[in-house]
Amino acid sequence: MNPRSLALGLACAVLLAAPAVPVAAQGLRPAPQLGVRPAQRPADTGPQAADFIVAVVNSEPITNNEVRARTIRFAQQMAQQGSQVPPAPQLVREVLDRMITEKAQLQLAQQGGVKVDDVLVDQAEQGVARQNGIDVAELRRRLTADGMNVTQFRDDLRNQIMLQRLRERELDARVKVTELDIDQFLREQQASGGSPALTELNIAHILVAVPQGATEAQLAQAQAKAQQLLQRARAGEDFGKLARENSDASGAASNSGVVGMRTGDRLPQMFFEATRDLKDGGVSEVLRSAAGFHIVKVLEKRQLGTPGMTVTQNRARHILLRPTASLSEAQARERLADYKRRIQAGQGDFAQLAREFSQDASARNGGDLGWASPGMFVPEFEEVLNRLQPGQIADPLVTRFGVHLVQLVERRDAAVGERQQREVVRNLVRERKLDEAYAQWSQEVRGRAYVEMREPPR
Repeated sequence: MNPRSLALGLACAVLLAAPAVPVAAQGLRPAPQLGVRPAQRPADTGPQAADFIVAVVNSEPITNNEVRARTIRFAQQMAQQGSQVPPAPQLVREVLDRMITEKAQLQLAQQGGVKVDDVLVDQAEQGVARQNGIDVAELRRRLTADGMNVTQFRDDLRNQIMLQRLRERELDARVKVTELDIDQFLREQQASGGSPALTELNIAHILVAVPQGATEAQLAQAQAKAQQLLQRARAGEDFGKLARENSDASGAASNSGVVGMRTGDRLPQMFFEATRDLKDGGVSEVLRSAAGFHIVKVLEKRQLGTPGMTVTQNRARHILLRPTASLSEAQARERLADYKRRIQAGQGDFAQLAREFSQDASARNGGDLGWASPGMFVPEFEEVLNRLQPGQIADPLVTRFGVHLVQLVERRDAAVGERQQREVVRNLVRERKLDEAYAQWSQEVRGRAYVEMREPPR
């Protein structure tokens, strides 16, 4: 099996003001780095409570402080992404319920022999840092400054990767997508006026942050600044320059506020709604969230699955090694790293090594995966591929399929035909079915667990 499928995937994204790993219903989802700086961390939810057990899941406890810490991080994330935060009692109940379900799944993963080694956690941590435009050392410094233990952060990453692998193992075989499913999805989207998942947007963003516990005067000052920046942007001033000089969003000084091309479902809903009717170059009104005031500009917009659509395609090749009882992940990485050294030294040929050693159907073609449009590879594979220049070889990469040595052969802009458009839709339908399958499977796992509720969390 090669990595051609739209994965639930791992994209461990962290808002620096609230370092946490967002968990969607079916696992981790990518999230744009639009957070505020640590100085604008949202208010805490109350005084430190004495620790005690609030629930037991198959003899493993969940403590009050664990629930409290997760609740704070989750509330911060929701606020910074423009989502309405539920009342505290409701939020605590929802977080505890999620933690119980997660604990039961982690126990199932451990019983099933699912393991995640340090190198894969390193890879995830590097991805978090990269998405925030910093290196790992700076990420750890900011996490520590914001009150989060780095060891706990890495443990959270490890747990989420473990859960992701478990879900893939349990759910992938349950989901099938037929041509009728694709036709039905397209009819639904046409009737509803379009889907965020079928809209690709490249936006730039300016944040005028509101400090914690801001006074009415401070709020008015921040709003006035945002309105002034909006007027300057609509008058034709360079939006990137305005972002570099004025935005409080992390990374704005180095990336000119550009978020990058994403489907609408990977943007905060507030941003997608504000740009739904804007054309290329359009600038939104000033938007208000718990983080402050936002201005969003559409740099490029395109609809997936529409005739005449042009996308950037990659042609890649890879060598895949699958870990076994006699070949660990670490050994597979070392072997592929050796192949890379040999190729770069002129002592080996990528295609020949792929034909000899790759454990994939592409081996007979020298590892050639053909031309691929966005969304055809699992996210971690595609992310690495998109960073390469033609001819470059990445360091060994771990995905659900095994360990890969990836080379970008060519890159082009190409019109997408009807067949390829339907493949894009097929992946979206598969993701939706995986969501539904996860909901059912999660209830099954929770139902088999012994759960004892103790004292309510506070």
